This record gives sequence, structure tokens and C-alpha cells, in this order.
Amino acid sequence: MAIPLNAATAAYGNASRLISQAAKPGTDLLAQQSGQGQDFGKLLAQSMQGVVDAGKTSDAMAMDMVNGKADVVDMVTALSKTEIAIESMVTVRDRVISAYEEIMRMPI
Repeated sequence: MAIPLNAATAAYGNASRLISQAAKPGTDLLAQQSGQGQDFGKLLAQSMQGVVDAGKTSDAMAMDMVNGKADVVDMVTALSKTEIAIESMVTVRDRVISAYEEIMRMPI
């Protein structure tokens, strides 16, 4: 029974590392993969990179809007995509935590 606990712990550690790396500007989340849990970690990294990229796009679009270079519709669309990406990532995070809690409640 130690394998699922170790896998859940490693997945939680990878998710925590990815979230802390996403807060640092200029970090490529896909380039920094560890040896353990590569498939799940890679999926999380790609998802986090997508959220970060969507945020960067909406930030750039907002700056263009302030400078008069962008259309309001394009900015609102970019902000909506970012909002959906963040909500999806929060949902995935909640499901991972729920699965981890369920594993922890399993009898040995």
C-alpha cells in the first residue's frame, strides 16, 4: 500500500513545485522535469504552462488596450480564456486533493 501513498505524495510535491515555479517570471515549466512521476508531472506542467501563457496573453492584450492598440472584444476574449483556464486548474487541483484525501482514508 506504500506505492499509492508515495505516488500521491510525489504528485502533490510536483504540483506544489509547479505552482511555485509559475509565480516566477520567465520560468519554462516544461523544461524542469524530475525523474519520478513524469507522465502526471508532465500533464500538470503543460496545464500550468497553458494557464501562465493565457495570463501573459491577457496581460499583453490589456496593455495594448491601454495604449490604444487593441480592440475591446479581443481583450475581453483573452480575459475570458484566462479565467476559464484558471477555473479549470482550480477544479483539477480540488480533484487531486480529493483523491489524495480518499487514498488517505483507505484502510491498510
